[in-house]
Amino acid sequence: MTWLGLEGRVCVVTGAGRGIGAGVAHELARHGAHVAVLDRDAASADAVAAEIASAGGRSIGLAADVTQQDAIAAAAERVQRELGACHVLVNNAALVGYAGPLMDADLNQWNRMLDVNVTGTLICTRAFGRQMIVAGQGGAIVNVASICGHLPLTHGGVYSVGKAGLLMLTRMLALELAEHGVRCNSVSPGLVRTPATEAAYGDSEVAEARRRLVPIRRISEPEDLATVIAFLASDRAGYVDGQDVLVDGALSQSLMGWVPRPPGPMRPS
Repeated sequence: MTWLGLEGRVCVVTGAGRGIGAGVAHELARHGAHVAVLDRDAASADAVAAEIASAGGRSIGLAADVTQQDAIAAAAERVQRELGACHVLVNNAALVGYAGPLMDADLNQWNRMLDVNVTGTLICTRAFGRQMIVAGQGGAIVNVASICGHLPLTHGGVYSVGKAGLLMLTRMLALELAEHGVRCNSVSPGLVRTPATEAAYGDSEVAEARRRLVPIRRISEPEDLATVIAFLASDRAGYVDGQDVLVDGALSQSLMGWVPRPPGPMRPS
């Protein structure tokens, strides 16, 4: 048994075809979990599942859009049939989409982003959370939020609003599911390098400027999030419920350090 005690636990990870989701799927499998890799793209889901299997783990790939209730219900049935009842759900699927002022945002784009980033999480939680309740052995749900749910992102208002909504959804689900022994927490990444953000980090000047913003002086990788998520998914975090963990290298704490000050000693503002 590993320290986390995840051996044989059935874990479902959404948006797991690449980036943070793929990192989480591999991390859970490394601890002996049986992992269902769910992604909109069937080829990506199957590829990650095959990688896990080739390393000696047990995994299946699932193709489904988290906003489609029937597709998620079918995915949940397959997980139950092939792996067993879900014990851990990681809601990672997300859409960045529109970048621009809220006043100009197309409502179709607004609705699509909220559908994926908030409603999709609820749909998946209903489908897989009910398996946890029926099994009667408790469980853990971890939602992947964002620093942007805590701090507004310039020209990213739709994304920030959605992630802020996800933070409250996490807290509400924690209250509602606690009586069933099902915990619900979230993690909020700061600056993280994934295929979805590679366009920014492909520019060396932008990448270096971002690195300097982070107090610990490096951009996070999916593995940085995966280890925290694995902990929250385990019984080691059995009394942690309704909480958000900012995994940002102290970026969120650095704002006041950017306030201009005259030279010499000063009293606090």
